[in-house]
Amino acid sequence: MKRIFNTAGPCNRQDHYIIDPLRRLGAEIMELIDQKAYFVIHSARQTGKTTLLKELTRQVNAAGKYHAVYCTLETAQTAATAEVGIPIIINAIYWAVKNYNLPNARLIKDNTDTDDIYNTLQMTLSAYCRSLDKPLVIFFDEADCLSVETLIPFLRQLRSGYVNRPEFPFIHSLALTGMRNIRDYRDEYRLPEKTLGSSSPFNIITESMTLRNFSQCEIGELYQQHADDTGQEFSKDAIELVWEQTQGQPWLVNAIAYEAVRKKSEDEAAETITADKVTSVIQTLILKRDTHFDSLIARLHEDRVRRVIEPIIIGKEAATYRYSDDYSYVKDMGLIRDDRGIVEPANPIYTEIIIRSLNWDTQVEIEQTGTLYQMPRYLQNGTIDMDCLLSDFQVFWRENSDIWRKKYDYQEAAPQLILQAFLQRILNGGGQIVRELAAAASRVDLCIIYHNKKYPVEMKIRYNDEVYSEGAEQIVRYMDILGCDRGWLVVFDQRVTLSWSERIFCRKTVSNGKTIMIFGY
Repeated sequence: MKRIFNTAGPCNRQDHYIIDPLRRLGAEIMELIDQKAYFVIHSARQTGKTTLLKELTRQVNAAGKYHAVYCTLETAQTAATAEVGIPIIINAIYWAVKNYNLPNARLIKDNTDTDDIYNTLQMTLSAYCRSLDKPLVIFFDEADCLSVETLIPFLRQLRSGYVNRPEFPFIHSLALTGMRNIRDYRDEYRLPEKTLGSSSPFNIITESMTLRNFSQCEIGELYQQHADDTGQEFSKDAIELVWEQTQGQPWLVNAIAYEAVRKKSEDEAAETITADKVTSVIQTLILKRDTHFDSLIARLHEDRVRRVIEPIIIGKEAATYRYSDDYSYVKDMGLIRDDRGIVEPANPIYTEIIIRSLNWDTQVEIEQTGTLYQMPRYLQNGTIDMDCLLSDFQVFWRENSDIWRKKYDYQEAAPQLILQAFLQRILNGGGQIVRELAAAASRVDLCIIYHNKKYPVEMKIRYNDEVYSEGAEQIVRYMDILGCDRGWLVVFDQRVTLSWSERIFCRKTVSNGKTIMIFGY
């Protein structure tokens, strides 16, 4: 059977192209197991956690020193109480033990006391571990899916079993795995009766690890496996573009490749995958809105996510978020990164998904306004008349802003979102918008690309009178990067005391030999 790029569920070496997940963990797991450690592995959705745990289980069992099982807690996700949730967890452990053919599995069923729900997990596991000829290692998956009422007694009993070793046999070593770090659950368990006597509900972990994304070299290695199997290569430029657009997010890397190599005809079967092909595939994936994207989009409407994402959209200083529970939550979701010293979306594809999902309704409504705002209106000899386009948006903004801004959860970011919806609908099918979003950047950079010509646009919110001089300096730097001699600075003035005639203007300035058109809104 031919291997494929996997986008659904865990990977295995027989069916899928795969990079060793242990390589991406950056820790020596076997040493932790030998040390009898309890530890945490966390990373965003669809980054390979389940693949990692199953491979760990295989390797531990192959070494022969321990009994190891992989156990998912997903079946207990809907349990609203410990009375329901703990028996489900015990049953999940029982079936995990059965699946890995460990001895004496029946003891788990026989020692479960459902009348003593706050001790039965510890007692059951202690009795089972006493019966084994080798220490037991358990890798728990989906640990963060449990309700508060189930999670706390689950962690309490694991902790009690841990601290009472070696007098009472218990799990030798275990991993709790999920999207979030256990220490970051503390904001959900503030009440004293819901904690374990510390700021964290589980204070016995030896180490907390994150499963990192692919490196650029690993993307090339993954794609080379396909080339070795089929003869179909990915060009160097294609691999570089995948890295740039995904930053190594495993699902995105696999999804792009899966779509790119799908056989369309016999002649295309061995064609080299080029950067142009990757660009086309990325646009297809964005428009398809796979469930991977839908799960991210759903998070955007949570208040704690909005409090982090909105400053990024408007380029507002937000360094304090690095120390907040909101920031930790959004980073654990895989929505943001700060490895370059600034807080920004995790990758350019997520940037596009964030903006398009937040202003989608506006895009649709603009399309329904008829033919007034269509690309042919703004074309002159094959180039975009940006002055005409942004002048039309001034009219559009004056007529619609008060009504449409009220529709946005992201109130402060509404001006930028509405402008980008306006540009997106005009350009659909005939151009591309490249977006640069970052908290603390004090602006949002856009580059409209049409027929290989670049049109740099910088958007700012007016917070003080220096906005125009600062904006002029920033757009000049942006034009230098893009190699352009003409750019557009858009400034939204939110002062309600100003009349529309004072807010709406257009003026021209020249700086360092570059022409800047400043549009006020």
